[in-house]
Amino acid sequence: MAAPVALVLDTGAYIHGAAGRLPADLKRLLGRVLLFHCAVALAELAVGIAAADPHGPAWQALRDHYAELFAQIPDTRLLTPDAQTFAAAGILSGTLGRPRGYQSHQRTACLADALIFPPATRAGLPVLTANRDAFDLIQQLAPEGRFVLYERA
Repeated sequence: MAAPVALVLDTGAYIHGAAGRLPADLKRLLGRVLLFHCAVALAELAVGIAAADPHGPAWQALRDHYAELFAQIPDTRLLTPDAQTFAAAGILSGTLGRPRGYQSHQRTACLADALIFPPATRAGLPVLTANRDAFDLIQQLAPEGRFVLYERA
């Protein structure tokens, strides 16, 4: 398979990148592709920043890292789910979670992934993720979409 020329990042890709847990070959690839971003992933990151202890030793660096990242994202590369996508994602995450007995927090995480996948699919872009379980299930119900899997370093 040829390397993609553009990718949409899943929330974990940002987190693993910031923590230095991306494989070296993936870091090189990310330097050569056009990166698109989903508003849902950015919201998940913002929740994590806001929930972190602002008095902790690493909080300011964390906040500054993501503030800089957010400021560099051009509007033309920001994908935002529409109302129809929110409804479909809710049905998708409930459908996936019911037989698996997902708890509330698991359904919420699944909902976020289900909200990232459709805008990427509409844009014709694969999602870069380490979350094989969720994206494999989502792709089974939405086979027109694609994802690129990576393993953390």
